[in-house]
Amino acid sequence: MSNIAFIGLGNMGGPMAANLLKAGHQVTVFDLFPEAVATLVAEGASSFDNVSDCVKGADFIVSMLPAGKHVEGLYLGEDGLINHIKEGSLVIDSSTIDKETVIKVSSALKQANIDFIDAPVSGGVGGAQAGTLSFMVGGEKSDFDRAKPVLENMGKNIFHAGSHGAGQVAKVCNNMLLAVLMAGTSEALQLGMDNGLDAKVLSDIMLQSSGRNWTLEVYNPAPGVLENVPSSNDYNGGFMTDLMAKDLGLAMDTAVNSQSSTPMGALARSLFALHAGQGNGKKDFSSIIKMFEKS
Repeated sequence: MSNIAFIGLGNMGGPMAANLLKAGHQVTVFDLFPEAVATLVAEGASSFDNVSDCVKGADFIVSMLPAGKHVEGLYLGEDGLINHIKEGSLVIDSSTIDKETVIKVSSALKQANIDFIDAPVSGGVGGAQAGTLSFMVGGEKSDFDRAKPVLENMGKNIFHAGSHGAGQVAKVCNNMLLAVLMAGTSEALQLGMDNGLDAKVLSDIMLQSSGRNWTLEVYNPAPGVLENVPSSNDYNGGFMTDLMAKDLGLAMDTAVNSQSSTPMGALARSLFALHAGQGNGKKDFSSIIKMFEKS
């Protein structure tokens, strides 16, 4: 078992850290919200008031942060963790951020003899809790192999996408498709409901037809069709609309850099940005179906 520091205990990070504890690792945690730290400490984790103390002596450092600026600040900022992580440790950053920040941070850490992989995740809060996440990893193959036993304690699908930053590219491609599917599924369900169909009946029909997809089957946006999904909890919990809008922005930046054509992704970004701007940013992204309701 390993000594692991985990930084960032939000909706995803908290359950991921808990699964590392269940696997028998020694886990030290840090978050800006004391309540999140207390929850993990109650499950057996250790904690420190300073993030620099959290990483001292750790073999692995896992971070789960909102954006690239937070990752760069954490590791390379004034008195950043680059000054406190022991040589030979492996940083596993599971944030969803831009490829350029990954390359900048990994290069700086490498010069300090600290290894780094980008390992963003897919699977949502449910997957984080169940330990069934998918990890898309960018970095050296040797570092991927070293990290894999740790990642397998938090997920069941572990992919080596390529060199540093490849994990982030895979993640934004996946989330762009997810956003397109959620918007399209919401539009179709609302069309059916506007014409008198029951959302559950229509969902069952489409699940046995060519419109079947993950958002319809596992994360249905219509309230009451599935239990234990955000749509049946007033769209609370899950993956916030603000975060989906952020990820779609990353996808569009990636498309600009590679001169790729992404018209569906661009439309999805506009829809989710509009939905977030109408006061739904903290609601789960499946609440996009509310945009299609008749006033």
